[in-house]
Amino acid sequence: MDFGPLFPIKYDIMGPFALLPFMECRHSVWSMRHSVRGAVCINGQKYFFRNAWGYWEGDSGRSFPKEYLWTQCFFSDGALMLSVADIPMAGIHFTGIIGVVLWQGKEYRIATYLGARVAKIHHKMVRVIQGGLELDVCLLEGSGHPLKAPSKGDMIRTIHESASCRAFYRFCKKGRTMFAFETDRASFEFEYFSSF
Repeated sequence: MDFGPLFPIKYDIMGPFALLPFMECRHSVWSMRHSVRGAVCINGQKYFFRNAWGYWEGDSGRSFPKEYLWTQCFFSDGALMLSVADIPMAGIHFTGIIGVVLWQGKEYRIATYLGARVAKIHHKMVRVIQGGLELDVCLLEGSGHPLKAPSKGDMIRTIHESASCRAFYRFCKKGRTMFAFETDRASFEFEYFSSF
């Protein structure tokens, strides 16, 4: 596989939380959008990538959050990722948000440490608000393939990831819709068991 130049974000997605010890999970984003070309062979089946886009991220720590949502998507003139998760810290829990919207060459960071908050989580949809920014993401239809994930240091938890599924995204700035679209090429994990 050949990867084109990486497109890193301006600074660590975790912001000041990257400096805190003992967090159960740390997230990294190394490239929001880079070209991909080549082929891979899986179980004897060859898959070819031409004029494709890649996204590169990682997680480290002992456990995935108890409840969380994660999504990533490419679209014309941009890309986005968003994670909303239950974060335990020092005996309390809070809803943590990290996200980036790349749109027409500009990076919009959405995060708890910048004042982002969840306005709604319901029926596989989340709305986050930060100042004049508003982002809606909604899983419309996903296959939810099971994957192993860490729980207290052991890979014993099963989560469900839809690597290519139908989703809806809407991004507004100061009440103006910057984009709104439905796609069948989104990636989504929705591990919330209750709505609020």
